[in-house]
Amino acid sequence: MNGTMFSGMSMLASADMGWTFLSQIGAVLALALAAIGSAVGIGLAGQAASGAWAKEAKSGQGLRFTYIILLGLPLSQTLYAFIVMGNMGKVIRETPELALANVGLMLGIGLAVGIAEMFSAWMQGLIGAAGIRAISDGEGKGFAFIIIAMGIVETVGIFAMVFLLGMMPKAAEAAPEAVEEATEVASMIISNVSALVC
Repeated sequence: MNGTMFSGMSMLASADMGWTFLSQIGAVLALALAAIGSAVGIGLAGQAASGAWAKEAKSGQGLRFTYIILLGLPLSQTLYAFIVMGNMGKVIRETPELALANVGLMLGIGLAVGIAEMFSAWMQGLIGAAGIRAISDGEGKGFAFIIIAMGIVETVGIFAMVFLLGMMPKAAEAAPEAVEEATEVASMIISNVSALVC
């Protein structure tokens, strides 16, 4: 059993199917966390819109379409994370040696984008929910100001996407020493874990 475990763990040291899985996890987490934030933000604003529509229907008013715009805005953060995930996937597919040499950076980019987009969408949903209640109580006034407030928090998501895309490793910047060092570190970790298991 120990021999099987060792041979399975030694596979992790290869550039093709080894530590690049951490880069892949980073890419997936970017989209997953952003999608959670978008879903929460849309849900918060959607609840407020449902309450406002019920109030308007009960009083015999027409139902406002502007609530759809406000509850749909948190969806954009998922798109931003999708763009980053696609770029990370390109690095992983086309230059696996870069993904190996920059495992920490790739995982960090994925987590940072995912968390930034998640909170941007979540807060945008909270602003949208408050805005829907304000429009409903204020007889339709204030829509432009609410859009501006939601746009400001959306800017955080845009900045996170742009700045972290700028940190993405490029093929021309691949240093052979970094790849060699990353492989040595991976081999050392595998050896130490194998020694503990055996």
